[in-house]
Amino acid sequence: MPELPEVETIACGVDARVRGDQIVEAWFGSHREPFKTPAARQAKGLEGSTILAVHRTGKHIVCELGPGTARSSFLEESAAAPTAQWIVHLGMTGRLLVTTPDGPLAPHTHARLLLKSGREIRFVDPRRFGRLELRDLAQTTAFAGAGQEPLTIAAEPFAALFHGRKLAIKAALLNQSLLTGVGNIYADESLFRAGIRPRRAAGRLTRAELERLRQSLVLVLEHAIRLGGSSVSDYVDADGVRGFFQLEHCVYLRTSQPCRQCATPIRRILIAGRGTHYCPQCQR
Repeated sequence: MPELPEVETIACGVDARVRGDQIVEAWFGSHREPFKTPAARQAKGLEGSTILAVHRTGKHIVCELGPGTARSSFLEESAAAPTAQWIVHLGMTGRLLVTTPDGPLAPHTHARLLLKSGREIRFVDPRRFGRLELRDLAQTTAFAGAGQEPLTIAAEPFAALFHGRKLAIKAALLNQSLLTGVGNIYADESLFRAGIRPRRAAGRLTRAELERLRQSLVLVLEHAIRLGGSSVSDYVDADGVRGFFQLEHCVYLRTSQPCRQCATPIRRILIAGRGTHYCPQCQR
């Protein structure tokens, strides 16, 4: 499943290509699974709307939409308050691509948004675990992640998230109600960088260890974003290009391979049903 760096990469790529563009026509496929909002209602709300901005919230891509009226300048358009949001969750295998209408149509394409510029936004998802939702902001609140943003959370609130918790720190990092956007890859890589074993009880980590983990998490996530995310399965960016951070993984999916720091073989265990990778020498 795409995690924070992958979703951030896609959101930024889509934003750079379609910000200020207008949705002329919206087409949706016949499979109901991807549609958190009925397809007909999404099409009605999207057609004629202007894309004011595209950004990431947690593991979701949020397209801020405004009325499709002509504006005198792009600055006015960017400053306009959104009236609706189109929210994309990629699930396990989802892709959000920007292409042209004559570009090859991938199997399992569930949505196509034709833009006034001639571009097209496509949502492709072979396993149909992704979700598409339209929010009318006159009738409901704007979308917000359930947990704290790991890239900006300060030391005190970060430590407070884990106070008194008996579950393993790896499981706590994956809890989206605590930190939104962190998944298996970046939990493993951040714990390795912080030198913390994934099975340790979250509530028993010292303040110094938690601060080391917070800083490690930020460094790992930011570096992964710079490299376009990790392509270990189906993930590609808005142009269909794979990321490069998987080439720098220290522990994730490196079972039995030598640790990049001490040469000890990397181990794999299960925590909360998730494959977890760590170095028994470097992590205590």
